[in-house]
Amino acid sequence: MEMISSAKGLRVALVHDFLLDLRGAERVFLQLCAMFPDADIFTAVYDPVGTQGRFEDRNVITSGLQRLRPTARNFRPLLPFYPAAVESLDLRGYDLVVSSSSAWAHGVIPDENAVHVCYCHNPFRYAWTERDATLEARSGLVRPVLAQVMHRWRQWDFIAAQRVDAYVANSETTQQRIERYFSRESTVIHPPVEVQRFSPGPVEDHHLVLSELIAHKRIEVVVRAFSRLGLPLVVAGDGPDARRLQRLAGPTVHFAGRVSDHEAERLLRSAQSLVVAATEEFGIAAVEAQASGRPVIALRAGGLMETVIEGRTGLFFDRPDPASLCAAIERFDPADFETADCVAQAQRFSPERFANDFAAVVEQTLTRGPERSIAAGQHRDAGRRSRGRGLARAGRTRS
Repeated sequence: MEMISSAKGLRVALVHDFLLDLRGAERVFLQLCAMFPDADIFTAVYDPVGTQGRFEDRNVITSGLQRLRPTARNFRPLLPFYPAAVESLDLRGYDLVVSSSSAWAHGVIPDENAVHVCYCHNPFRYAWTERDATLEARSGLVRPVLAQVMHRWRQWDFIAAQRVDAYVANSETTQQRIERYFSRESTVIHPPVEVQRFSPGPVEDHHLVLSELIAHKRIEVVVRAFSRLGLPLVVAGDGPDARRLQRLAGPTVHFAGRVSDHEAERLLRSAQSLVVAATEEFGIAAVEAQASGRPVIALRAGGLMETVIEGRTGLFFDRPDPASLCAAIERFDPADFETADCVAQAQRFSPERFANDFAAVVEQTLTRGPERSIAAGQHRDAGRRSRGRGLARAGRTRS
């Protein structure tokens, strides 16, 4: 994959929220890394083991939080410190900054004359779309403190968003949220999916969930539905909700834990369907399922309405509850879906298409130059004066 022509000769920085494991956002970031092979990588915290060594050939520069050696299992308690950590990353001397953000990466402070393009997976969900649910799940003692943290995060998030020169959204759902929460326009470019990794194969009798096991994914809805119907379900993935879900599950539900890429490919091509109960911003797994020739049963919401063709590559249910999902499962007939239709739909989301479309946005933004507001510029200067103090001093990880 060739570097963007107008970026040749420029010093480029790539920024991601955290590099602790390999999920959908990290796989998109890998494609950005391929587009800018000589760029330095900046992130709040980094775990080379959790990311399966995929970034070990790059210069990865971290914040002061790296001294705590967080992993995918324990990084969440550091939440209040990430905005300061990302602002501490020293981007002086870089001409182009490309951030990949689902939380705080868009808040980096670039040089005054640098261009900053942000690929936004979603505004930070726990401060915006999932704020109320997050607070309700906490104890009465913790809730007021966390509410204040989220309030301050919203203020920081909005100001940080004004420093970005161009936003690219991963779906129409995310585009609407960027407009609503940040008052910023954006261009929709769907994420790249490694569709070449997947192929159809013999189909078995199980349905599949392939997801991190956290509350907003609504895995409980799927587990309860399949337990009620007594149908086989494989749940692949792990996360903080795993034990609770296992206690809810009936005998036909099997928890496979975190699986390798190879095992995920096998499970997808052999499943009756992939089942998604969350309001996904995009939903890479749904495209991977279709690339494997398998249909998707999904909630009628979010990015999957842009990637699944109802009646041809999947079907939708209307409410995120077990009864609505049970009704969809009962009307699901795999004979209604052609393997070729599923594969053809997945091809729309190839890495080549993403690279071409994203390169065009970067080219346009470089031609136009920085367009930050006066208020954002003042905040940027204040942030730069405080850079490097206390906790947030950048560290380097050279591989």
